[in-house]
Amino acid sequence: MIHKIGFTKMHGAGNDYIYVNTLLYNIPDPSAEAIKWSAPHFGIGSDGLVLIGKPSAGIDADYSMRIFNADGSEAMMCGNASRCIGKYLHDKGMTDKREIKLETKSGVKILKLNIDEEGKVDKVTVDMLEPRFDVPEQYSPDKVADLGLEKSEYGLAGNVRCSTFVSMGNPHFVIFVDDLSKVDIAEEGKRLEFNPAFPQRCNIEFAQITDINEIKTRVWERGSGITMACGTGACATAVAAALNHLTSRESDIIMDGGKLHIRWGEDDNHVYMTGPAAFAFEGEIEL
Repeated sequence: MIHKIGFTKMHGAGNDYIYVNTLLYNIPDPSAEAIKWSAPHFGIGSDGLVLIGKPSAGIDADYSMRIFNADGSEAMMCGNASRCIGKYLHDKGMTDKREIKLETKSGVKILKLNIDEEGKVDKVTVDMLEPRFDVPEQYSPDKVADLGLEKSEYGLAGNVRCSTFVSMGNPHFVIFVDDLSKVDIAEEGKRLEFNPAFPQRCNIEFAQITDINEIKTRVWERGSGITMACGTGACATAVAAALNHLTSRESDIIMDGGKLHIRWGEDDNHVYMTGPAAFAFEGEIEL
């Protein structure tokens, strides 16, 4: 029997996902649907599928988020998607709160909504909690030499300033270069995502300092490939830049789809991400 599922297409700085309210629709195999629906030309086309639902029993949260990449793998967290959920919940009348607790696979995130003159959400600030640098299941420092950054055939050789692993709940490897335009993002991203240094595969960020506290960043997302933006990737990039004394603890991350503002708090060590969220279109698709 064919069932029609209502969906909403949204994007945060060009990072676009398909959103389904599981309070209304049951998705028995979200991994399979993420692959099918995300496909360009044959599906809706997106970076993945996001499910909005009730929080787990015993969890102090208002709603929950599950996210599946375009290849069907489940992600721990997505900063852009969490901002979009804040807009979705408020603008569709599912909550009147200005501060929402969202359960994710990497903990409960606090979403602070900025409301415009028309009563709609235009920006959201997300408390992304603390970054981590020693997550053995995500990163094997002893295998970093195998990355071969200085022997790369795709624009990294002689171009790398420094590199740093940062976990924002999901793994990120940030590579700072002198000239971002020389890097073949597709070839390097694909190669590094599956490197043995990253037991769970990895998101790869290629970054260049372009001004005081401004970083241009291009993203290879684990399970999705090149994307217009990545919220957790922006956070990881800002943290890595501060750690390497390239910026202060507050910076603007310029990605292909737009700008995100990141602040790494000194008092609580939390990373705060602020950026836009927008509706693209809505429709129905067969399950």
